[in-house]
Amino acid sequence: MGHKIFVSYKYSDNNVYQISKNIYQHDTVRTYVDKLEQYIDNTDNIYKGESDNEDLSRLSEDTIWGKLKDRIYDSTLTVVMISPNMKENKRDIEQWIPWEISYSLKEVARKNINGKMVTSSSNAILGIVLPDRNGSYSYYITKNNCCSNPCRTLHTDKLFDILKCNMFNIKEPNCNNCIDNRKIFYGECSYIISVTWDDFIKNPEDYINRAYKIQNSILQYNVVKEI
Repeated sequence: MGHKIFVSYKYSDNNVYQISKNIYQHDTVRTYVDKLEQYIDNTDNIYKGESDNEDLSRLSEDTIWGKLKDRIYDSTLTVVMISPNMKENKRDIEQWIPWEISYSLKEVARKNINGKMVTSSSNAILGIVLPDRNGSYSYYITKNNCCSNPCRTLHTDKLFDILKCNMFNIKEPNCNNCIDNRKIFYGECSYIISVTWDDFIKNPEDYINRAYKIQNSILQYNVVKEI
């Protein structure tokens, strides 16, 4: 049975690696979303996000938010595209992505067509990290070689608070200290996992299923749902 997938992203961020053959215009995050939408359309999964041929720009913010909430409510997985310039220089509460993640995590009660109240569950959340214009992920991921077992550092300070708070948030972490006294986490330590675009496209279903497995264990995490 397929999953209903909503995608949260910064449409206009063009500080991403060029994957299209368009020599006249640099790619944006939307280019990657188009690739993801194509993949979803070729599976049993259902894409619940905004399509590129939709024009919501003429609508009021309240109308846009109403449409987005409808799609998020009807989804079970939210994919957030992590990109270099996803955050603007203003408060989180004034930007779309935090609201979309917050609504994805909340349990929302609505009436169905029969007038019965139906409450949604918190979505599974998957963070896909996009390469910057130079093809690098180092703005968010640093690979470390300080120990015998290589590990990585996630620069969560670059994220919206609601994303950052839902990483490394397992209630009973399995961790120890590296030789330089940094803390190393093992296993599924975050409710929102982070995977690079290159790794994701090699085996999308593996990471999607991994996000759902974490969702099934949501009580093991300190999940933050408010912006």
